[in-house]
Amino acid sequence: MSAGSEMMKRTLGILASAALAAAATAWTAGAADVSKYKTIELYNPCNEADNDARWGAAAEAECEQYLRGFTDALILTGAVGPDQGICLPEQNRDDEVRWAYMYWVNQHYGDRDKPAAEGVMATLKARFPCN
Repeated sequence: MSAGSEMMKRTLGILASAALAAAATAWTAGAADVSKYKTIELYNPCNEADNDARWGAAAEAECEQYLRGFTDALILTGAVGPDQGICLPEQNRDDEVRWAYMYWVNQHYGDRDKPAAEGVMATLKARFPCN
């Protein structure tokens, strides 16, 4: 990966994390609506990450940066852990959450038009419960 690509990926990660941290904070306070970014709109780049030899890396970055920002925001706000019932994977979190999300979307076809944040939260609750 080139230095420019790596810098762009880092920048996207920082921006996504900051935006989702702000969104998660507002969500927990009940002060804002969830964005209109749909479950299927996040699913598409997540799926393309494994299926497109030419654009797969860019699609993977789009998908995983959203998911990383989302899970980082949950961690920062204390919304994960045994008391909340969601325990994120300690290793390979980006891929594990991406694969879980794709599985969840395929199992819940009727929910593809719901906000992506709802789909991600449902995925985390279903696939990463604290045992």
